[in-house]
Amino acid sequence: MPTGKVKFYDEQKGFGFITGDDGEPVFLHASSLPDGTTSVKAGTRLEYGVVQGKKGSQALTVRLLEAQPSLSKRSRRSADDMAVIVEDLVKELDRISGDLRRGHYPKNGERLAAILRHVADQLDA
Repeated sequence: MPTGKVKFYDEQKGFGFITGDDGEPVFLHASSLPDGTTSVKAGTRLEYGVVQGKKGSQALTVRLLEAQPSLSKRSRRSADDMAVIVEDLVKELDRISGDLRRGHYPKNGERLAAILRHVADQLDA
C-alpha cells in the first residue's frame, strides 16, 4: 500500500489531499478515514489504498501511521500573551459559574467553547 502525508484537510467540506511519497497528489474524502476519525491534520503520515477516479487518484481506505502532529512551537503565542489570555478566561469562567449556579446556561456558550479549544491547542503545542 502506498504511503504519504496529508497536504491539507478541510473538516467542514469533508475532503483534502494527500501527497504520496512518490509526489503524486491523492484526493482524500472523509468517508475514507478510519472509523471514529473525523479529521486529520496536515503532515499526518498515512497508508492508503488508491483507486483511479474521473479526476485522478483517490484514497480508498486510510490507516494512520503516526499520531497527528500538534501545532508547531513557532505558531504558539508567547508565554506572556498566554498568561493574559488565561487570566481573562478565568475571570469569564468565574462569571459564568455564577450564572450556572443560578440555573442559567451562558448565551455565548458556543463562542466560549471555541475559545477554550483554542487555548487548549495553544497549551498542547
